[in-house]
Amino acid sequence: MTNYNQLPADLPIPQDDGTTNHLKGMRLPAVSLSATNGETITLSEVGGKLVIYCYPMTGQPNVALPDGWDQIPGARGCTPQSCSFRDHYQELQALNAAVLGLSVQTTEYQKEMAERLHLPFPIVSDVNYQFQKALNMPTFVAAGVTLLKRVTLIANNGVIEAVHYPIFPSDSDAAWVINYLKQKIE
Repeated sequence: MTNYNQLPADLPIPQDDGTTNHLKGMRLPAVSLSATNGETITLSEVGGKLVIYCYPMTGQPNVALPDGWDQIPGARGCTPQSCSFRDHYQELQALNAAVLGLSVQTTEYQKEMAERLHLPFPIVSDVNYQFQKALNMPTFVAAGVTLLKRVTLIANNGVIEAVHYPIFPSDSDAAWVINYLKQKIE
């Protein structure tokens, strides 16, 4: 497995603050979000197993991240997380799981990242915070923008059955999801 994170020794580790305790057992909201594949996806209508990895924001080449980004626990690592899901995508498909990335960035912003990283699954935009508000997803503010904390949800027929939070390092997320799904089969 490729390690995409080159973590500084002093990188703050996110702690479980209890802000996702309410999610397990909730239904995915009936919100329709624009996706990088040109579709509009209504999350509550996706049948079967669905993995939604929520992340704060991806950077762009030659564009600085917000000041203090690396000091925000759990903020760093959106690209490594997406690359890890990309690298494990066939294994996730073999476990009958669909994958979606989700952030509050615009679909146009997300398309650049999805194309650059060659992601085989769609990224959806919660630019209007519909998903975040419906589920009361945890957030933080950086450079005056409210961003989602890194959380991964596993839903089965629209009901959240597992929550991965906090996630550290970010590229360990896909392996956690695969392990969870394999345990459900056994």
